Amino acid sequence: MIGVIGTLDPRQNERERQLLKVIREQGNTPDAVCLFQDLILAHYQTYGRDLPWRRTTEPYHILVSEVMLQQTQVERVVLKYPEFLEQFPDLESLARAPRSEVLLAWQGLGYNRRAIALQKTARLVADEYGSNLPADVEMLATLPGIGRATAAAICAYAFNMPVVYIETNIRRIFIHFFFQDRQGVRDDEILPLVEQTLYRENPREWYGALMDYGTVLKKRTANPNRRSASYTRQSRFEGSDRQIRGKILALVLEEGSVTEEEVTARVSRDTVRVRRILEDLKREGFIAESGGTYTCR
Repeated sequence: MIGVIGTLDPRQNERERQLLKVIREQGNTPDAVCLFQDLILAHYQTYGRDLPWRRTTEPYHILVSEVMLQQTQVERVVLKYPEFLEQFPDLESLARAPRSEVLLAWQGLGYNRRAIALQKTARLVADEYGSNLPADVEMLATLPGIGRATAAAICAYAFNMPVVYIETNIRRIFIHFFFQDRQGVRDDEILPLVEQTLYRENPREWYGALMDYGTVLKKRTANPNRRSASYTRQSRFEGSDRQIRGKILALVLEEGSVTEEEVTARVSRDTVRVRRILEDLKREGFIAESGGTYTCR
């Protein structure tokens, strides 16, 4: 069950208006920080989503959820996450699995590079850290597919560490409240506020609360992230190379082996495009080619 996400109730709406007024008139005062924390935590306590990765602090499980959530909607991850963990219940089983099995289990989440990077991370952690994910942002950030934000999220949710980081929902909240009517807001302006407002008694709960409130704001306001200096509009998916790549890889995984002609007949009639994408997938290590037949590596 995902839980309730939607508009705020009238009392919370009033509290948000009061907070916006206090910040506008007084700035980032201690009183404003307390009001901000109270608003975010109160919403979470009433409407917090029941998500499967919130029921665990197992570092491997948190790692899987954070990599899945990097570029995929929560609703899709909720469905795939338990299936993936059932097939690969621990870091060692993921590290030992054939790549084709990992990619098959990943189907439906998109951005398949993440699956390969996740398995590479599992192998590195198994070989170099005794299968124990390090509770260190800098060390985690060096692992394949894990940038600083994902590393910090793992430390917050798995180890309850008072880390400071920015991701989409966090950026949205802080621009909405603390940069009213500002354009071109930089992340280096936001980070000090993330640190100033951090609920250090329970960072795990705090960041979960921020995620949920950020989702509410996305549904009920014009996206504040458009006022971020780092904002870029997402490219169209339908008909894109990314969509074609996903279809080709899914076909190879389903059939076991295919020819270029079969891909052209079943995925796209654009032979030049198909040939280019097949070469890209081969170069990136997703598939192998022998005698004109493509298989999963």
